[in-house]
Amino acid sequence: QVQLVESGGGLVQAGGSLTLSCAASGRTFSTYALGWFRQAPGKERQFVAAISWGGANTYYADSVKGRFTLSRDNAKNTVYLQMNSLKPEDTAVYYCAADRLISTMRAGPASVGSWGQGTQVTVSS
Repeated sequence: QVQLVESGGGLVQAGGSLTLSCAASGRTFSTYALGWFRQAPGKERQFVAAISWGGANTYYADSVKGRFTLSRDNAKNTVYLQMNSLKPEDTAVYYCAADRLISTMRAGPASVGSWGQGTQVTVSS
């Protein structure tokens, strides 16, 4: 497993941008698929985006496609989620996730191997 620490959350107005970062520890970081999930109050944790271990493949939830961009820098053991055109419905705690298989991540949160502690993103209208 890898240990994950998120940063970059905060309060932003609708239409604004934020970039979340997730720093990972572990020598095998580059062999893991990485991703982000989010959980709004009273709702289940949901998939946001995932990127393959080499960065060649990215996947996004329909709700964020075209607005969010996921990237990774294996030399820095870090993954980034650039969020543009933010909407109030993007308000949630965002969790960084890692798993050996990107298919596991795309299937939902239940079987994901590693999680960060979460970072709050609040979008005001």
